[in-house]
Amino acid sequence: MNLHESCGVFGAFAPNEDVARLTFFALFALQHRGQESAGIATTDGKRLQLYARMGLVSQVFSEESLSHLSGHIAIGHNRYSTRGSSQVRNVQPIKVTKGSNTIALAHNGNIVNAENLYKELSDQGYSFHTSTDTEVIANLILSSHEKDWVNKIRYAMRRLQGAYSLVMMTDNTLFAIRDPFGVRPLCLGAINGGWVIASETCALDHIGASFIREIEPGEIVSITDNGIESYQEEAGRRALCIFEYIYFARPDSVINGRLLYPARQAMGAGLAEEHPVDADLVMGVPDSATAAGIGYALRSAMPFDEGLIKNRYVGRTFIEPDQRIRDLGVKLKFNPLPQILSGKRVVLIDDSIVRGTTTPQVVKLLKRAGAKEIHMRICAPPIRHPCFFGVDMASRWELIAAQKTIPEIRDFIGADSLGYLSIDGLIKAVALPKDTFCLACFTGDYPIPVQLDMDKLALETAKPTDYQSPFGIKHAVS
Repeated sequence: MNLHESCGVFGAFAPNEDVARLTFFALFALQHRGQESAGIATTDGKRLQLYARMGLVSQVFSEESLSHLSGHIAIGHNRYSTRGSSQVRNVQPIKVTKGSNTIALAHNGNIVNAENLYKELSDQGYSFHTSTDTEVIANLILSSHEKDWVNKIRYAMRRLQGAYSLVMMTDNTLFAIRDPFGVRPLCLGAINGGWVIASETCALDHIGASFIREIEPGEIVSITDNGIESYQEEAGRRALCIFEYIYFARPDSVINGRLLYPARQAMGAGLAEEHPVDADLVMGVPDSATAAGIGYALRSAMPFDEGLIKNRYVGRTFIEPDQRIRDLGVKLKFNPLPQILSGKRVVLIDDSIVRGTTTPQVVKLLKRAGAKEIHMRICAPPIRHPCFFGVDMASRWELIAAQKTIPEIRDFIGADSLGYLSIDGLIKAVALPKDTFCLACFTGDYPIPVQLDMDKLALETAKPTDYQSPFGIKHAVS
């Protein structure tokens, strides 16, 4: 598995709550969506405060930092970079000011026409201090000549192309905004007389909020002291990313009324129906394929066991390993159990194969631990096309299924057999209409036209600007 999570966003309008602490725990629940940086912005109606750093939520915030984030409105962000590099100037939320207007914005998604909008706004005199499409969105909103915020946002939505689930904050209003295709999830909850917005329902559960509904594709939700209002822009075809069900979202989240854990179990059951094999045990690559592994075992009447133990903290440190440790490769992440595997014919379930760099190492690890046969089963159909809507997947030439046939992939990864779940089998498992989803990474049928050689670092070439970061340190932006 070489997919990287999209970002996590959260917003709160809750006068009866410590909104900074509320946002911290919500971001903690959304940590799986991004581990590069985390940030929170708050306002008390007079002053907008921002604190963001590189690192995990637990590394970024302390009691002291949260104590300085006062107010009744907050937004928060966990980042995995899909546009702009992973560095301190690109942390979110971002704070942008134009004249008397100041907003804070956090974004999950990817804007495919960001470069054109960046050039247009730069020519109009707008300055950029990051290399993210989030700042493009913020400046586009601020560039509108409309008088009220809802119409400014509407103006931006009509210019933006791509995926965006946004939380935005002014000094007195919280906004939630979802693109017309609904590519990334976003939901509304209630807590103690206030309102919250989150990428996933699991964040609501963790803070004791009640799930109200999902934000609809093309919807703008505005929350003020006067309550909540909804505005609907014209929505196109629905195109929710199918990988939210396969991998990205937590299995205890609900999207489109479907709890993800049974959906993933059903994917495993579908694999058992489409690709049965005579074996001794079933196991899932932890943790993302565990539910699918259980589903395969139940449908095939084979025992499920854990043959790999995952170190959940690998990759969550800034300390570089020395060469000896680096050479251990996948053993840093997984440790096999020879007593379980020795002499066994194993069905190994994983959520996807992207580049094909990790899977051969896992197969080799299991065989070294004594597994007699490895029969690989994959919940996602072959990924033959890159994603341009908020997933840092790979370019097409890096995608193994775009370069090799399934028998060639089987031989490359060293498995005794290989089976992918079909698109129809995947849709059956999710139990929602096929036209609900974006399946472009399998089919090449993108919901909007894309430039097939898009570069996530394209905005890195901006003219250097000396600016004051949220941390009180000046950086040369390049």
